[in-house]
Amino acid sequence: MGVRGRSVSVVAVLTLVLTLAACSGKSSSGGSGGSGSSGDTIKIGASIPLSGGLASFGFFEKWGYQHAVNAVNNAGGIEINGKKRKIQLILLDDATDPNNVVNNIQRLITSDRVDALLGSCTNSLVEPGALVADRASVPFVTGCATTNGFEAAKKWTWAWDLFFNSEQLTETPFNTVDELGLKTNKKVAILHSNGKSENDIGSTEWPKWAQKHGWTVTYNQAFPPGTTQFNSALQSVKASGADMLLSVFPPPASLAIRKQMISAGYNPKLLVQEEGGEPVQYAQALGTQANGVMVGGFWDPSFPYPGAQDLRKEFEAETKKTFSQHIADTEAAAQILLDAFKRAGTTDKTKLNAAIGQTDAMYVVGQVKFDANHTYTLPMVEEQWQNGKNVVVAPKKFATAQVLYPLPSGG
Repeated sequence: MGVRGRSVSVVAVLTLVLTLAACSGKSSSGGSGGSGSSGDTIKIGASIPLSGGLASFGFFEKWGYQHAVNAVNNAGGIEINGKKRKIQLILLDDATDPNNVVNNIQRLITSDRVDALLGSCTNSLVEPGALVADRASVPFVTGCATTNGFEAAKKWTWAWDLFFNSEQLTETPFNTVDELGLKTNKKVAILHSNGKSENDIGSTEWPKWAQKHGWTVTYNQAFPPGTTQFNSALQSVKASGADMLLSVFPPPASLAIRKQMISAGYNPKLLVQEEGGEPVQYAQALGTQANGVMVGGFWDPSFPYPGAQDLRKEFEAETKKTFSQHIADTEAAAQILLDAFKRAGTTDKTKLNAAIGQTDAMYVVGQVKFDANHTYTLPMVEEQWQNGKNVVVAPKKFATAQVLYPLPSGG
C-alpha cells in the first residue's frame, strides 16, 4: 500500500496552480476541444517520485508506465486521424514534493504540450497534479491514490483514478484476525504520520474499525513523516500491552520502527506497517527481521487476471529485482489511457476524455469501469513478508501461503 507524500491541502495547491498559470503569461493548452499535439508522436507526460522519500515507489511506477508504452510502440503505435503514431513518454522527477508536482505538470502542459497525463503516487502527490490537469482540461489517468480520498478532493472532470479505498485497507487487519481465528488480547496501538492520508488512517479509520471489531486502542500518536526516532513511543506502546501495532509511515520511518521495536524488546503478536513496509527494499534492509510483518495489498501475480503472471516475469527478467504491486496499477493506468486514444482515434482532448470515461475492459488489475466519481476501486488482501517474499495470507480465497503467527521476535 502507498499513501503518503507531504501534507498539502487542496486549497493551497489550487492557489499555487492559479499563481503559476498567471506567471506563465499563457493560457493552459488543451482546453475543451483542443486538438493536442500536431507532430508525429502522441505525447504523454507524468511527474513521479524518482527521488526523495517515495523513490522506491517511483522506480516501479516508471517501469509500469514505460512497459505499457513500449508494448504499443513495438506494435506500431496508435492510429490517429488515419496515421500511425508512436508514443513519446515524458517523465519528470517530483522528488516526493507536491510543489514539484505542480511545477512539473504545468511544464508538461504549457512547454511540452502533452496530449494527456499520468499520475504520481499517493494522494498528496497525485491530487496536486490532477488539480492542474483538471483546470487545464487535460485528460489525466492515475493509480496510487486512495479512491475515497481522491473522490473527496473535488468533483473531477478530466482526472481518473484506479486504486484501493483506504476504508477497506484499514479494516483488512481486523478482518484477517477474525477470519483466521488469531488469538489476541484485543488491544491495539497506532503510530502514524501526520501526512494527509496517513492522519486520516491513524486518527480516524483504524480507531473506527478497532471499535467495530471489539478492540481497545491503548495508544495512538502522530509524528511528522520524516521522524526516525520512536524509542519513547515504543516504550509506551510496550507498556500498554498491545498485541497488535498498526503503523503508516514512509520507508525510512517504517524501518526505524521495526529496528527500534527489537531494541526495546517489544514483540507484539501482529505488526502491520502500511506504506513503508510494502517495497521490497524494506524486506531487503531488514532480512529475517521482516518476517511476519503485514501490509495491505491490492494486486498479486496469482490473481486470475490476464497477463498478471507475465507482468511479474517480464519485470523480474528485465530488472533482476523482485516485483512490486505498483507495476500493476501503473501498467493498467497507462493501458487505459492508450486504449482510450485507440478508441477516440484522435488527440482531441474532449473526445479522449470521453473515451476514458467509457472504459469497461479487463486489465491486469481486473475489469475496470469508472464510476460517476471518476474512480475504480481495487479489492484488498492482507500480505505478509516471509523469507524475502511478499505472500498473500488473507482472505483465504486469495491466500498463497499460511500466515506466520505470532510475529517472530526478529532479534
